[in-house]
Amino acid sequence: MATVKAEELRAKTADELKDQLVDLKKEQFNLRFQTAGGQNENPARARIVRREIARIKTVLGEKSKTAAAAQ
Repeated sequence: MATVKAEELRAKTADELKDQLVDLKKEQFNLRFQTAGGQNENPARARIVRREIARIKTVLGEKSKTAAAAQ
């Protein structure tokens, strides 16, 4: 899975971003268990997932600020 650019995230709706965030958090949870059990074959994936979660949270924050400013 390739990393997602912020421009691509900004094109999505807030609901799509929240769904993607839930999926990434589940993946992060599973990666933690794999690492603890010594079965993680791609340890760099944890870092990528963590950064994608941060990107999505940033874009969701931007969307909420613009929505609040518009009202």
